[in-house]
Parts: sequence; C-alpha cells; structure tokens
Amino acid sequence: MTETSEIGKKSGIEPGHQAPGDDNHDPQAMDKLLGLTDLSSARPVPPSMIEYILRVSDVLSILIAGIVVFAVVLANPNADMALFYTNIVVLGAILASMTIYSVGGYDADCFFNLITSFRRASFGWGLTIAALLVVGFAFKSTGNVSRIWASAWAIGALATLAATRAVVWGLMVNMRSRKRFDSRVAIVGAGEQGQRLYRFVRDSKWLTMRVIAFCDDRVTRVPDELDHIPVLPGLDSLVELIRRNAIDQVLVALPWSATDRLREVIDRITETPIKVRLAPDMALFDFSNRTFSSLGGLPVLDLYDRPISGTSWILKWLEDKILASLIILLVSPVLIACAIAIKMDSKGPVFFRQNREGFNNQTFRIWKFRTMRPESCEGDNIRQATKNDDRITKVGAFLRRTSLDELPQLFNVVTGDMSLVGPRPHAKSTRAAGVRFEDAVKRYAARHRVKPGITGWAQVHGWRGETDTIEKLEARLRHDLYYIDNWSLGLDLYILIRTGLVVLGQKEAY
Repeated sequence: MTETSEIGKKSGIEPGHQAPGDDNHDPQAMDKLLGLTDLSSARPVPPSMIEYILRVSDVLSILIAGIVVFAVVLANPNADMALFYTNIVVLGAILASMTIYSVGGYDADCFFNLITSFRRASFGWGLTIAALLVVGFAFKSTGNVSRIWASAWAIGALATLAATRAVVWGLMVNMRSRKRFDSRVAIVGAGEQGQRLYRFVRDSKWLTMRVIAFCDDRVTRVPDELDHIPVLPGLDSLVELIRRNAIDQVLVALPWSATDRLREVIDRITETPIKVRLAPDMALFDFSNRTFSSLGGLPVLDLYDRPISGTSWILKWLEDKILASLIILLVSPVLIACAIAIKMDSKGPVFFRQNREGFNNQTFRIWKFRTMRPESCEGDNIRQATKNDDRITKVGAFLRRTSLDELPQLFNVVTGDMSLVGPRPHAKSTRAAGVRFEDAVKRYAARHRVKPGITGWAQVHGWRGETDTIEKLEARLRHDLYYIDNWSLGLDLYILIRTGLVVLGQKEAY
C-alpha cells in the first residue's frame, strides 16, 4: 500500500494537535481536510433496495407470463375460468418469491453475477412448479388445468425471469460502476491493523465499501495520509463527519488487547446514529475464511475441524475395505506374475518394507514390490530414485513406470494403515533440495491429518515421481491440502478413475 506522510496538509490542523471537538467546526475546512466536496451527496443504495427490486421484478415476470399465456392459449374464457387461472398465477408468483429467496436468489452474490442470479431464480421457479403440482394433486384440481397453458406458463415465466434478471443485472452493474452502492466507511485506527483492514476492503471484489477516512488520535505516530486517504486526528473530527451524514458506517480496527481504549472509542461513537463494527484482531486476518459458532453463547472462531469425520469417516472406511478387497481379488494374477518376475530378475525378497509416516504422524510399515537390488534398498537416510538410477533392476524399472510396484499397498489399506486415496506417504528422512520435507515447507505435517493413500489428488495432476525441488514439494502439498479440505466420496471415485488414465501416460515415475 502506498503511504504518503506530508504533515501539515490538513487544513488548519498542526501535527500533534487535536481537531476541535465542539460544534464550531468550519464546514469548508472539514471538506478541505478530507479533500472532498460531496460530503452531503446521496447515501448509497442499500442492499435491501436491490433485493426489493429483484423480488418485484420476479413477481411481475411470473404474473405477466401467466396472463399473456392465458390470453393466447385459452380462447373465450368465462369469468369463473379467468378467476381460477388468476388464482393459480397469483399463488405461483407468491410461492416463487418465497422459494427463490430460500435458495439464495436474493443474496448479495446474485446482484452482480448474472449466471448465479439466473441459476438460482430458475431453480426456485422449478421448486414452485413442483409445489403447485403437489397442491393440485392434493385438491384434485389438476384435471381442471390446461396442460398446454401450464407448460407454456412454466416456460414463458422462465424466459421472462431470465430477461428481467438480465435487465436488473445491467442496471446493477451500471450503478456499481458509478459507486452508487459503495458505503462510505471510516476506519478507527491507522496503525498496522487498520491499514491491513483497509487493504482487505480495497482489494475485495465483493465488498461495496469506500474508505474515505482514517481516525487516530496518535497524530505524532501516524502519517498524515494513507494511500491518499486523510487521517483524522481524534474522535471529535469523526463524530463531526457522522453528524454531517458524511459516513455510513465505522470500522473499529484497534487491538483487542486494548480493552479500555476499545470501550472508550465504542462508547463515544455509539452516541451517534451510525453502524459500528469491530474489525478482527491481527491474528484473525489469517483465518478470514473461517466461520464463527456459539460456545454456550460465546462466539468462537472455528479454525479447523477433524477432517473426514462422522458419517464421512464411515463412508471412507467402507470404501477402503470393500474396494481394496475387490481389487486384490481382481489383480491377484498380476501380483503373482510380478512376484515371479522379480525372483527371476534378481536375488532377494519379492517385497520391500519401509517405515513411512502415516495418519497423525504415526509410523507404519509400507508394502511395495522390490524394484532395486537388495544391497541398495535403504531403510533410513533414503535417497530418492532418479532417472536412469543404477540401483533399479530391469523388472523394477518396468514396475515403477507402470506403478505396479505400488499394488502391495492394497494390503496396507486392508489393515487400516492407508487409504486407497490420500496424500502419498513419504519416509521421514526424504529430502527436497537437501532439506527434509518437514523442514522445507511450512504446514507439511498437515498432510498427516488423514490416512495416506496409494494415489491422490496431487498424483492425478502430474505431481508424481521424484520431488527434488522445494517448488515441487509445495505443489504437492497444495494439492494434498485441497483434497483434505474438499473430501467427498465422489472425489475419491473420480481420483481412482483418473489414476488409471494418468499412470498409462505419465513419465515422471522412474
């Protein structure tokens, strides 16, 4: 963020002095202080007004579509028929307004996103049609309704909804470009916390806010301006702006540890009719995407939950046990053929077992087909296999290239040490660029929040084979953490299907 500190530019205010706190403020001096000339301009359009416009346009769209279709499809209707169909249309319009609201059709993210807006409106209209059908069957009145009219109304209303929503969306975009929705905000606190809050507001593509001033009474320790936004010297100047309707809301960005100062500031501002919000403490900026929950009435921030828990854990367990057992039965001839090939190619055991880090950093013994000469198999201080590695046997090279050497890990899945899908397990001594994985990348241990897998999200995206650089390790970690945070049974099945396709065409394994 650009900062300028040209002390003394504020009109009539010297550095280190408070702005006057009485009612004798000079309006022109205040305008000059803020560098603004339109402090008395119209207030921003509130979100409730946008929701009202959408609701009205949706209701009118459905009413107009029903009336037009009625006039076109049904010839010479009598009064009773007209009243009957009018009741259906009115009921449908009311129900649609309710169902579209219930599916988020009037939420803020619909205001400036046409696709989201239309998708939710159409879904709500579909639910309305279903509800009308249920009511019709319940009252045995569906036989009295023209199927041609009903079909034409459903399609016509959908088209009308799309058209009116497009018009409203265009209006919203135009008004947003003219900053008609931007709430005028003042931030109390021009220190690091206030500046970070300002950057968050400035860089957000969803927030409709415009920071017009900072307020901080530490005039000798804060700059005169921040990113060309003036810093008011004390609460008196802020209160004066609020009295003049120049600010719509105040964000208090002071350290939460300064409880006395917080209470003093909030008590002073709440003397005015303004919305006041307490901005998060510095630590919370790193967890801005987390949600709050109630702990006996006390709001607490939910940072992390146990991943794949509850019913998800049961589904994952069943998936591993059932699929792993079936796969072992299906590939048993392949397992036998690999074992024979290994014994014929070189002396030594068929299987290679090695300590790996698993769930919750617990060590387990992994099963693999031996692909290296017996004297080159390392238990500790592992050196990753490289291209044209002379430790690898001829059969081992084929097994690695086709990933057949990983098949014995199915037994690890059956015994519960691993899952079919999850972050790949690494040995504790494995290094990237000469640095142990745990030391090379922050949060590497977060991979161990779930069981390791035979295949994973990183592997199907090409992050497979040698991890010789920090960049490769970071890429793997990003994909592993994405999988942990977004697990679903469908995602696991998708990864398993893609694994077969990736293994056939991938060249990273050697």
